[in-house]
Amino acid sequence: MSSFSPRPLLLILLLWLAGLGAAGQFAKIAVPLSEFGALYPDAGSGLGWLLSLISVVGIFLGMTAGIIAAKIGYAKLLIWAILLGAVVSAWQAQIPSFTGMLASRLVEGFSHLVIVVVAPTLIAQYSSARFRGMAMAFWSTFFGVSFAIVAWFGLPFISSYGLGNLLLVHSIFMGVLAGLLLLAFRNSGLHIPASDAALSVKNILRQHVNAYRSPNISAPALGWLFYTLTFVSILAILPSILPAEGDAQLIGLLPLISIAASLVLVSFLLTFTSAVSIVIVGFLLAVGILLLALMGLPTSIAFMGLFVVLGLIQGASFAAVTQLNSSTNNRALANGAMAQMGNLGNTVGTPLLFAVLGQFGITGLLLTICSLYAVGAALHLFLLRIRHYN
Repeated sequence: MSSFSPRPLLLILLLWLAGLGAAGQFAKIAVPLSEFGALYPDAGSGLGWLLSLISVVGIFLGMTAGIIAAKIGYAKLLIWAILLGAVVSAWQAQIPSFTGMLASRLVEGFSHLVIVVVAPTLIAQYSSARFRGMAMAFWSTFFGVSFAIVAWFGLPFISSYGLGNLLLVHSIFMGVLAGLLLLAFRNSGLHIPASDAALSVKNILRQHVNAYRSPNISAPALGWLFYTLTFVSILAILPSILPAEGDAQLIGLLPLISIAASLVLVSFLLTFTSAVSIVIVGFLLAVGILLLALMGLPTSIAFMGLFVVLGLIQGASFAAVTQLNSSTNNRALANGAMAQMGNLGNTVGTPLLFAVLGQFGITGLLLTICSLYAVGAALHLFLLRIRHYN
């Protein structure tokens, strides 16, 4: 394809909607978490597992999903994953016991993982070389957009119709989307050859080792780890460190600032520089902004600037997957590694940074985040050097 035509544009939009559905698997729990607390008053601290259990699958099986998709077919596996998500949400809408809800979240983790690995791989396949970076920047917005939708429309919906019906809406959305994608794939005319690699434990482990040893496959994911260690964590911590009541409203705007930067700035910058360069510059700018905060820059201004450059890292990291890996199977492995590192970062980041804040205060927190971003930039520079000499 030399340029976008209506058919691939429609497919890319549907695949992005699959991303919204996958992010919704987080947002439908995270945004109305207090409502779940009211439903399960005896859950106590275990309530947090309703959110984090879905990440456990991704931590351990992220790259495995890419390997399996390459073997049995990307489109087929994606359709089944979306249908599984629809069935699980329908079950959750019945408000089962807390144990049953926890079990459903673990099953839902498999659906979520496949979607976030396979959908961006297929977006890269269906988009032309000229617009691929823009398409990946568009894909990178799915998480923030989904959370915004649930926050803006989901909470009022719960007030009127109840939590169970919100979960049912998510189920219906996933079911309809699976049907639309099935029709779209049948008419796409694109065939991706299946991998001939065996689906044995030995081979899966070997592919993990080879992928993480590859400076092309592993680079986006290793940088992504240091992004995800901080993104959600900062949003969780900010209410406790913002000085003024009015500044608390900023928290709702920060993800939108990041989305806008990802869509507008990354798409523009990709026309004359590489995605990896954008990620490195984003990390270094983030370090600079936080150092200015330590020197007295107002917290609200500092974090607005920070989320602009985090948008650069967000969009360019997904674009780097396609720029560094030309084959569909390697892109699936790279997206699988992104899922692994992203779930690890989201799981570890919040407790880590809250512990730092409690022990060392705001100064220690900002220095720790600075250090994480500096390591992310250094890792990308190191892998860039390896690729240069290979």
